Amino acid sequence: MNNVYVLIIEVNKNINVNVGALGNLNFEKGIYAYVGSAKKGLNKRIERHLKKGKPTFWHIDYLLNDGSVKVLKVFTVQEFFSECEVAKIISERGFPMQGFGSSDCKCLSHLFKIRKYQFLRGFMQELQLFCGSELHG
Repeated sequence: MNNVYVLIIEVNKNINVNVGALGNLNFEKGIYAYVGSAKKGLNKRIERHLKKGKPTFWHIDYLLNDGSVKVLKVFTVQEFFSECEVAKIISERGFPMQGFGSSDCKCLSHLFKIRKYQFLRGFMQELQLFCGSELHG
């Protein structure tokens, strides 16, 4: 079973990022939720996401390497929810960045622009997700 996590990401200004095979994507200023997973080494995966200037391997690396982007919070998900199940629920209220982070599944996306942060907070509580400590910087 994969360990699933959700990164809450702030984009501080409108930016255009070359996301590898997806090409140049526009990201509006605002809050995004990215759903990911790790078969093992969840903490190491999350630590990697928090570093700037890392080699680009996943779609999310391209976005997180931008100086206008920072991770605000990390949620880890109880084991009985899959990455795609969490992404599907967020997709019902978030706006998907088509194809982002979902090249190995049938989901429309694993990155969503969130217009109402209260929805996301409520969703996390409703599914009894564990909220990691708030991140700064």
